[in-house]
Amino acid sequence: MSQAPTTLSIGIIGSGFGALAVAIELIRAGHTDVRLWERDEALGGVWRDNTYPGAGCDVPSPLYSFSYEPTTRWKRRYALQDQILEYLGDVAAKYGITDRIRFDHEVVSARWDESTAAWTVGFADGSSDRVDILVPAVGQLSRPVLPPISGIEDFGGPSFHSAQWDHGVDLAGQRVAVVGAGASAIQFVPRVAEHAAEVRIFQRSANYILPKPDGPFPRWYAPAIRFERPLVWLAGEQFSRGLDDSSRVGRLQQSIALHHLRSKIDDTALRDKLTPDYPVGCKRILFSNNYYPTLTQPHVHVEVDRITRITATGLETADGTHHEADVIVFGTGFDSQDFLGSIDIVGRDDRKLAEQWNDGARAYLGIYVPHFPNLLISYGPNTNLGGGSIIYMLEAQARHMRQALDQMASGSHRSIEVTADAEQSYDEEVQDELEHSAWAHCDNWYRHRSGRITSNWPGSTHPYARRTRTLEPDAFEWA
Repeated sequence: MSQAPTTLSIGIIGSGFGALAVAIELIRAGHTDVRLWERDEALGGVWRDNTYPGAGCDVPSPLYSFSYEPTTRWKRRYALQDQILEYLGDVAAKYGITDRIRFDHEVVSARWDESTAAWTVGFADGSSDRVDILVPAVGQLSRPVLPPISGIEDFGGPSFHSAQWDHGVDLAGQRVAVVGAGASAIQFVPRVAEHAAEVRIFQRSANYILPKPDGPFPRWYAPAIRFERPLVWLAGEQFSRGLDDSSRVGRLQQSIALHHLRSKIDDTALRDKLTPDYPVGCKRILFSNNYYPTLTQPHVHVEVDRITRITATGLETADGTHHEADVIVFGTGFDSQDFLGSIDIVGRDDRKLAEQWNDGARAYLGIYVPHFPNLLISYGPNTNLGGGSIIYMLEAQARHMRQALDQMASGSHRSIEVTADAEQSYDEEVQDELEHSAWAHCDNWYRHRSGRITSNWPGSTHPYARRTRTLEPDAFEWA
């Protein structure tokens, strides 16, 4: 049997929550050669990139932290972007991660070398590195997308995606067109409306919006924040139950959302525009207290006709109306089906990951892919959530990865690769459960163009943590 390296070299792509979860877990377990590659000049992932006004989390603060690194420093029940980024920086420094990050290193390729049982990783600047274990941790929502609208390049004023907010553009007194009305828009629209002369929101579909029990934490409450964590976790588990077909919890969520809408919007025509026409949970459920009141202001308008083209001075909709605008903000989300598509990953026998995933990404436990040895994915296919905290899932994945590397060391193995049978069996089980979820009943960003639901885990976080708690050696080939 081939001897495993005395010290495994581990390369992690990214520096957000997923990357830190893996790095900290492995360093705490005694791994010394852990290196991270970050395309930007600072760490933080989506919490570094999304700096739009009002950016924040829709998971309560007590749960939005690593279980082994809780903090009582949260200022609000739902933390804003700057404090989450500060938390990530503090954790990275405490566990010695910051000094291991190679900034301005964008990974563009990775190729498996069978003879050396290692990955050769290529960067945008032409340089390369070699590691025994490769851990992509780039997340599912890291590549902003613009809609394929005719004339999008013709607009004469400033335009930008909400995840690439241009803070040099003064919106005061401007006519601002907002394309999209999803999770980011409901956070920045109220802030933009405070200064803009006009805000016109182009909505493709309405959302279920629940009231957000937000507010600042009083100073005296800080010691109690960590004790609140298990209660918030239980609430998140119950929320996830509402995403099953015909769930009583789901019907309650729908009732609350529609009551919230009726209580905030008196205008029946506007209320009709904002009423979803699909089952609750099929698209992402949102949380806001100030979005609906903002829409009732006289200078804020909601358009539901499809945008047919963008001109030098505004946007034209399907009803033939031309809407003048000084600035366009695209709140149009991310390429949620990208799944490492921006990196040319080549595994065993020159197999390309992008081609293997042509009909939708899939992986055993969302982590391991057949024909790609020593490739361990953080926040991979079918590990996103409709409720609860993704950090709980990331920790579970990191623990399983650590077990896999422990097994490699104890068995003197050079490589680990999930079997095709194990991956197929797991995928069939997950997809069968997803067919009974709310996400199966409308178009949403969780679905691949093939129809497969590739993003989400079918249920609450505890079953996933239980499933990943113990490594099943027979699911893998060891070499």
